[in-house]
Amino acid sequence: MLPGGRENKQIKSFTRRAAILGGGQALMFGVLAARIYYLQVVESEQYKVLADENRISLRLLPPQRGRILDRYGEELATLRQNYGVILIPERTKDIGRTLEVLADLVPVTEENHRRILREIRAKRGFMPIIVAEELSWEDFARINVKSYDLAGVQPVVGETRAYPYGSLFSHLIGYVAPVSENDIAAAENSDPVLRIPGFRIGKTGIEKMQDTELRGRAGNMRVEVNAFDRVIRELTRTEAASGKDAVLSIDLELQKAAAAALVGQSGSIVCLDIERGEVLTLVSVPGYEPDAFNTGLSTKQWRELQNDPMHPLINKSVAGLYPPGSTIKPLVALAALATDSMSPNDTVFCNGSTRLGNHLFHCWKKGGHGAMSMREAIKHSCDVYFYEAGRRTGIVPMQKMGNQFGLGVTLDIGLPDEKAGLMPSPDWKRARLGQPWVGGETLIAAIGQGYMQTTPLQLAVMTARIASGKAVQPRLLRDISENAPPVLFPDLNIPRSHLDLARDGMWAVVNEVRGTAYAKRMQDNGYQFSGKTGTAQVRRISREERYRAGGVTKNENLPWEQRDHALFVGYAPSDKPRYAISVVIEHGGGGSTVAAPIARDILALALARESQGLRLYEAPAKTA
Repeated sequence: MLPGGRENKQIKSFTRRAAILGGGQALMFGVLAARIYYLQVVESEQYKVLADENRISLRLLPPQRGRILDRYGEELATLRQNYGVILIPERTKDIGRTLEVLADLVPVTEENHRRILREIRAKRGFMPIIVAEELSWEDFARINVKSYDLAGVQPVVGETRAYPYGSLFSHLIGYVAPVSENDIAAAENSDPVLRIPGFRIGKTGIEKMQDTELRGRAGNMRVEVNAFDRVIRELTRTEAASGKDAVLSIDLELQKAAAAALVGQSGSIVCLDIERGEVLTLVSVPGYEPDAFNTGLSTKQWRELQNDPMHPLINKSVAGLYPPGSTIKPLVALAALATDSMSPNDTVFCNGSTRLGNHLFHCWKKGGHGAMSMREAIKHSCDVYFYEAGRRTGIVPMQKMGNQFGLGVTLDIGLPDEKAGLMPSPDWKRARLGQPWVGGETLIAAIGQGYMQTTPLQLAVMTARIASGKAVQPRLLRDISENAPPVLFPDLNIPRSHLDLARDGMWAVVNEVRGTAYAKRMQDNGYQFSGKTGTAQVRRISREERYRAGGVTKNENLPWEQRDHALFVGYAPSDKPRYAISVVIEHGGGGSTVAAPIARDILALALARESQGLRLYEAPAKTA
């Protein structure tokens, strides 16, 4: 038995230790209770949100892309249903295994497989990756049956662009393609719609230039999902806002006829409504299939397009550059009249050539045309007359007149890659080549050769301005709003007598015997049209070739790429101009034999379409 004092000491020590242990326990349980209170009461909303985020998914709804219509409401670009499947990498435990299973269910090429892996490495884990699109209903149904066993795999039903007329509008309308990282980086505003898997934006043509209006605005929906990201039910939805339709000035039937006239050729046809500046046809051939870019172009297909000598990827109507040849001669006549360098009655004798210094400049007609006045020179397209007109007038007045009539300037029609062409001048040559201008260059510029470069669109605008005396401005989009302002073009301030002389010469080209296009005149519909032929040389003819037995080699005996370009510009009717046209056929030969009859037929069809009283497309009535 312990002495009483020692026993009391042990009791006190035990009590103290028990108190400390109890206090520690109380403190621990207090901290635990406080933490539980903090998590369950103070932070309850935050953790409820986090829990909901594992259960509830916010998904963007792609907007319906606006249609592209012709002037009468025919659909040139529309939508079709698209079945596909996407993969969300961070929700997939074994990406390799998942892709193997998917490859057994839907067609996944080796190239597509590499693309999927490349995108997985490049994008964040939560970003959806398109595995396959344009699936058949059978493939899509198979994916839906099996996808419940594949975490991170989602079957999707959407809409994709459709181009019912294929290559007919490939350069004009362009195409859409999936959004790239460069597209997102280049976007001024971070539009969330660009992050939607498989979403497509315009890459060329009207699709590109009107993309914001056509695209629309994304909607969203909140859905409850299970552990495999399968949708259990939809909670809320905000509908997407559809894109606006784009109504073009183009006439589908006229476009078809123009393209048919150029089958097997490389070139362009542009036809304008002179009164309103509306572009009725804008054909560039050959074209390409825009759907191939929408669904995905193979490396082989891309190389074939790039290496094609007819350059199907170039919109020749606005980006093809050609010497205008003799189609420029009415403008040279106007420049000569404006500077008083020549009068309408001044004559120049053509014996087949003219000399400047040591150089001999030839007329297209061997032996010459004889004495030519200005009107007769336009009618017969006499080179010697216009050599002299250019020499007296000078290059700068010709350049300024060309600019005034739409040559050498951008016309801002609303398509990408439009070229300004070139009306050369001494200042240009000095700045570009570091060389002075020489007299012979003025002579060849006066017949539309040398440095001069124009587009088919510019030639059509030039013709419309000659026919009307107004600064006609081309446009592709029709304003279908209720309060659309009237179209009024400013006057060019060219004397009426000068324009009448140019027009009279162009009328004689087509409608007088021995005019260069007399054989191609309109004879069946009661109309007359006016125009100017052009043949643009693309190779140098040596002295030896010109004077050898048999003369200059004919186009049909030359390789395709060395043949002359065939051109024609014109308007109809002659007495009350309504439509202007330009036809350019690369390496087509003579403008009078090849291009003129095409222009005649398209102008005749435009006049016939006008007489049918077709009703233009109007804006849909607003609903209350």
